[in-house]
Amino acid sequence: MPKPASPAPTRQRIITAVLQIIGEDGIAALTNRRIAKEAGVSLGSVTYHFETQHELLRESLLHFVREEARHFTELADQCQTESLGIEDAAALAGQVACGAALDSAHLAPFELYLRAGRDERLREAAATAFTAYDRLATRILTALGVPDAERRAATTVAVVMGLQLRRLATGSPADDLVDALLLLARGAACQPPEQSLLA
Repeated sequence: MPKPASPAPTRQRIITAVLQIIGEDGIAALTNRRIAKEAGVSLGSVTYHFETQHELLRESLLHFVREEARHFTELADQCQTESLGIEDAAALAGQVACGAALDSAHLAPFELYLRAGRDERLREAAATAFTAYDRLATRILTALGVPDAERRAATTVAVVMGLQLRRLATGSPADDLVDALLLLARGAACQPPEQSLLA
């Protein structure tokens, strides 16, 4: 008989609960009582592990960033070794940006990035996330033969994030994002850097 999986450590359960609550109802809905209930821990555990809400938000954002960076690093490493066509790259970006469903897990990061815009203490964590996004975009653009891929990565990430936000807000299909990326990637691959839409 297989051994049952052990529960996640208390700190991790709290962070997971925070991201869930933020995704469902926004940062304003965070209370220690609700976090404790969602995490299945005592109220005292929340304040024991996180003295302030700023620390809680920062650690939640950093946890999200670490998971994103790990996932994107794996994808970026695949781009180094596999032959990648434009359609494959656009589909990969659509998969990264959209995931499987429109749920609270996709909303929490936007809430955290907005909070980082208002709280400079969170900006370093947010910058770490965007560095991971840029790295993956650079690898994909390089694999596609797009000139000056590193310079164009941030713009590509901005397009993906903007289209993802539009999809979350309107329920539009992932195909819209993939089609837009195909258009941009084909244009960038065919034009000199100074004429490209991705410049």
